Amino acid sequence: MFRALTRSHRALSREDSLHLLRTENRGVLSVVGDDGYPYGMPMNHWYNDRDGCIYFHCGKQHSHRLDALRRCPKVSFCVMNPGEARNGGWALTVKSVIVFGQIEILDDPVVAADISRPLCYKFTQDETYIQKEIQAFAHETLILKLTPAHISGKWVVES
Repeated sequence: MFRALTRSHRALSREDSLHLLRTENRGVLSVVGDDGYPYGMPMNHWYNDRDGCIYFHCGKQHSHRLDALRRCPKVSFCVMNPGEARNGGWALTVKSVIVFGQIEILDDPVVAADISRPLCYKFTQDETYIQKEIQAFAHETLILKLTPAHISGKWVVES
């Protein structure tokens, strides 16, 4: 069902792919938007080792993203590292991961608080700030749970 990498010698191991999902803070979530056009948006995420799912948070207000997800829960999510220059040159070696799967929209303030906490820890260790944000906004927050159907990672050398 999912295509194999054309350059299979550039494939990342499953562990390297999951490492990128754990450590990179942002990626691009792509949905089937209006009139079938792809709609991609940068999103913070948290990879949960316990269930192998990726979690995002968003507001409950009406949006292009939520409308698209309610019509079609199939998505792709792409994460890449900043890359590393070789020998002082301009060309980078970049690692990326694409996850295909389906999103479930969770509307539960307890789940929002539980998922928002580890997501916040990717950006700050300030427990006071995190608790204040969760208390103020968990009731207005939806959680998007991406259950992967396929994960594919690769590394690319530019030039």
